[in-house]
Amino acid sequence: MKKRNLIVFLSIILVIALGLTGCGKTSGSAAKAANLKGKTLHIYCGAGMANPFKEIAEAFKTETGCEVDVTYANAGQIQSQINTSKEGDIFIAGSADELKPVSDYVVITKDLVKHIPVLAVASGNPKFINGVADLTKSGVSLIIGDTEATPIGKIAKKALSDAGIFNKVKIAATTTTAPQLATAIAAGDADAAIVWKENCSTKGVEIVKTTDLDKYVKTIPAAALKCTKDQSTVDAFMAYLDTDAAKQIWTKYGYEQLN
Repeated sequence: MKKRNLIVFLSIILVIALGLTGCGKTSGSAAKAANLKGKTLHIYCGAGMANPFKEIAEAFKTETGCEVDVTYANAGQIQSQINTSKEGDIFIAGSADELKPVSDYVVITKDLVKHIPVLAVASGNPKFINGVADLTKSGVSLIIGDTEATPIGKIAKKALSDAGIFNKVKIAATTTTAPQLATAIAAGDADAAIVWKENCSTKGVEIVKTTDLDKYVKTIPAAALKCTKDQSTVDAFMAYLDTDAAKQIWTKYGYEQLN
């Protein structure tokens, strides 16, 4: 009898151990088991992150059946839309700072990947720009993002102001989204730009090797909004952002993972 009781006891311990081991594993997709067919999420996403996020949204749809309706715009436009319409499920912002104007609607946030600003120039660096200080040289023109509506524009103004040269550089133009900055450099519309690292894959653009912008690195957050009408589907998508599949898409487009 004692032997039988011992066997039963050991069997129970084994089952518990296996259960705990299973709980400790990270699923390839937290949303894989969810059947969300017939559901729809309305997500706001900064325009500069459109390429990876389109792929992430499509992957989530394939995995769960959930439709993902994404509004791509600059931060200022998204903030205005959220505050005016009081609608939407999730906001993927260029930095945590961009959540402050809509903080009344934010329930929870999740940090995703690093958002790294860099100094970009035309391939070959014809104006020999080696750092932010060189932007004040004669004949050098700069293009920056909108300093009121885009995260990268705000960073550019902050970095140039901190260096004491914001009023000394020649700003050829401003843009409403980050990808337009790299396109302008490639087209020869300006000599340099402060832009996100991932946008510099554009042909004709190269990144200046400088540490001048290292202290302005940001983190891209996903914010669940309280105006959602389907919290369980929001939870499923937020969980999906933690999966290897989602992380690999960010990496594919040049974003760096958090440590």
